[in-house]
Amino acid sequence: MQIFVSKAEETLPIKNKTTYNFLLHIPENGKATGKLPVIVFLHGKSLSGTNLEKVKKYGVLYAKNRGHELPNAIIVAPQTNKGWNPDHVMEVIDYVLDNYDADPSRVYVCGMSMGGYGTMHVAGKYPDRIAAAVAICGGGNVNDACNLTKVPMWIQHGSADRAVPASESKKIFNAIKRCNKDADATLTIIRGGKHGSVEKLFHQDAIYDWMMKYKKNQ
Repeated sequence: MQIFVSKAEETLPIKNKTTYNFLLHIPENGKATGKLPVIVFLHGKSLSGTNLEKVKKYGVLYAKNRGHELPNAIIVAPQTNKGWNPDHVMEVIDYVLDNYDADPSRVYVCGMSMGGYGTMHVAGKYPDRIAAAVAICGGGNVNDACNLTKVPMWIQHGSADRAVPASESKKIFNAIKRCNKDADATLTIIRGGKHGSVEKLFHQDAIYDWMMKYKKNQ
């Protein structure tokens, strides 16, 4: 069954359908443009809880609400209250794929801080499902490194981050490159960037344009 929301309800809370409740945004002209890509945003620890409105406080939906023009895509913003479980994130993705006109070959995951770690973990456990991923001011488990070579990765971190040191991103990036020196992985260290200031990346076109270049072979 294909479900669509009206213009007046373009961002909806989806509750009690999957382990994680989530916010869902479908662009106004989504129904007319065929199968849409899916952008999944994973929040950091400060937005954890059970109030979905908190998930709008930064990231992809916050950028949209502040007027940034996003790609023509379904945006999914789940909420956790105890860290990110990649199986539960994939449960949300599968629900969206099953119930909305979404393209399984264009599923993208991005996140910051705890959500950056979550992004790495999802892509590392399900490299065959994720077309590309952007992890900001987070890190990852080096045990996922070889699987992460199968997913285009853009890892970004502020050099002045005191909450999560940039060494965390460098460590997982180096592990990816050790597994495969030709892996499509990029590390960008933002000079002077702090843990909160790198949120501005969601208000710029670069990460979205980069993700949309990729499509997963089905």
